[in-house]
Amino acid sequence: MRSNFRQSPDYAKMSLATAISLGLIQGRMYRGAVNRCVNLLVHYQEGCSANCAYCGLAKKRPGTYEEKSFIHVDWPIYSMDEIVEAINRAPAYVKRSCISMITNGKCRSHTKSMVRRLSQETRIPVSVLLAPTILRRGDLAELKESGADKVGIAVDLATEALFDRYRGKGVSGPHRWERYWEVLEEALEVFGHPNVGAHLMVGMGETEREMIALMDRLYDMGVMNHLFSFFAEEGSAMSGWPQPSWGTYLRVQLARYLIEEGLSRYSKMEFGSQGQVVDFGIPSMQLEEIIHRGEPFMTTGCLGPDGQVACNRPFGNCLPDVRQWNYPYPPNEEELTLIKQHLFASV
Repeated sequence: MRSNFRQSPDYAKMSLATAISLGLIQGRMYRGAVNRCVNLLVHYQEGCSANCAYCGLAKKRPGTYEEKSFIHVDWPIYSMDEIVEAINRAPAYVKRSCISMITNGKCRSHTKSMVRRLSQETRIPVSVLLAPTILRRGDLAELKESGADKVGIAVDLATEALFDRYRGKGVSGPHRWERYWEVLEEALEVFGHPNVGAHLMVGMGETEREMIALMDRLYDMGVMNHLFSFFAEEGSAMSGWPQPSWGTYLRVQLARYLIEEGLSRYSKMEFGSQGQVVDFGIPSMQLEEIIHRGEPFMTTGCLGPDGQVACNRPFGNCLPDVRQWNYPYPPNEEELTLIKQHLFASV
């Protein structure tokens, strides 16, 4: 007998910012920000079997799965019928949809059917944030055949030791560092560059040097870098952990930009005794001009058909303010002044 519980593949959770952008919930965002990507999350009554220390969906976080927030906001549940209809009447700035898998074996087949429906019945391309731990051989090819054109993998941690501590054995979790890198390689074989991205999260105990070395490794592989800041989720095992200093995050953002634009490399940069960047490996005047553009400090994510970042996640890393860990729009002069003041403040 079929359950009356609203679950995937017939239903999905949707980010609050997406619901506002699609007109399903009334609301306005700071400085007129808009969410350019329809962010969806597979949904089951039993939830996710993983127990990542920083995640709002962690198995051992108090509350039912339906009640749990994710990235600090509620994710209301909608039917796929409602979602398809809303996407097809969405404003022109909505350029992509993305389905986030969870560590639940049922979502292997369900995600494929959801991708197929979105790719066939809406006007925008579809990405998938993969759950490497549950994937089997052939799943990636089937996701592509279903209509996905890009995939991402939330590596998150900069080192194997930190990954194991916060996602693996340290929290009795199922995830393994080696498996995530295997799936990155497999994804490159199936989807190719530049259609594979890795989520990285700054502020989990790594040094700037360690994070930048990882970004350099990903660049050599052909994997795009989608950068996040740690932002403690209430009720999670790391709820008391502080956000990284703004200066640290700004420096890592700038290093990412220089590497991915082919302007510098990890080997050209210099680091202080605490692993902080002290020299980005390019002439100072060129660096100043790049900083003034503001582009390095904007959200990185999957691109839309227009070549611009579609997955811009407004205020996903912080509360709305002139000082932001990821700007969902070009920083204005006031914001650029603050960026320049803090970029080397703690070096």
